[in-house]
Amino acid sequence: MKKKLIALIIVIILGVIFYIGLRIKSHSSDNIASVSISAQTKADGLIINNVQPGDLISSPFKITGLVTGNGWFGFEGQVGSVDLINNSGKVIIAAPLKATSDWTQLPVSFEADLEFESSIAPGKLVFHNENPSGMTQAGKSFELPVQIRGITNTADILIYFNNNKVNPQLVCNKVSPVERKIPETITIAQATLEELLKGPTDQEKSQGYFTSINSGVSVQKIVIENGTARVDFNETLEQGVGGSCRVSAIRSQITRTLEQFPAVKNVFISINGKMEGILQP
Repeated sequence: MKKKLIALIIVIILGVIFYIGLRIKSHSSDNIASVSISAQTKADGLIINNVQPGDLISSPFKITGLVTGNGWFGFEGQVGSVDLINNSGKVIIAAPLKATSDWTQLPVSFEADLEFESSIAPGKLVFHNENPSGMTQAGKSFELPVQIRGITNTADILIYFNNNKVNPQLVCNKVSPVERKIPETITIAQATLEELLKGPTDQEKSQGYFTSINSGVSVQKIVIENGTARVDFNETLEQGVGGSCRVSAIRSQITRTLEQFPAVKNVFISINGKMEGILQP
């Protein structure tokens, strides 16, 4: 009987020790979680990789960063937007924060491209979170003071798109010009083609402009000699392209864009150095 009583006491003591251990571990975990949330709040869920307060940013400029939560998250390929604002409070340019990793899984990396005209002056970047609900209380913003230096010398160019309002019958090779400004460069023909490959802006799309060229196409090389421009693209130019009408539209967009330059009378298109059979219906 005495032995049974001693055994029972030992079991009770071990149970108490085990319970206390669990409580200590639980309390420790709560503290760790509390520290993590506090740190996240301080960071506000937004990390900017390449801009510090007071930095001088010059056009064109690519912002990169990361959202980690706390109201900052991905939604349909974006994590928010950014406004570049001058010292008079005017928005010089607004751009989406485009997700560059899986936007459904935090953390989400992002980038934003800014091109703008402005003399050197103080301003700020204002970041806004993605707020699909539209509720004011769900909106978050973050301001970063910067020095702004815009494009000082620009060139006026034309790029050519299809347009279903100007050309409702959708004649295959009929394309229409859009005016753009780009930084002056000695490789103006390549820079102009790269502008074409960006496709129409949202405003241009609302005016009926669209492109027949695949997204993801890049210019690998361009040489202009004796009135002939030879342009080499990556294989994306021809991926999934079929039918004589679309082929004709693509050729017209590229050719008309390059023929605005007096030095270009003829245009030859190749892919990875191959010209034969390229963009054939």
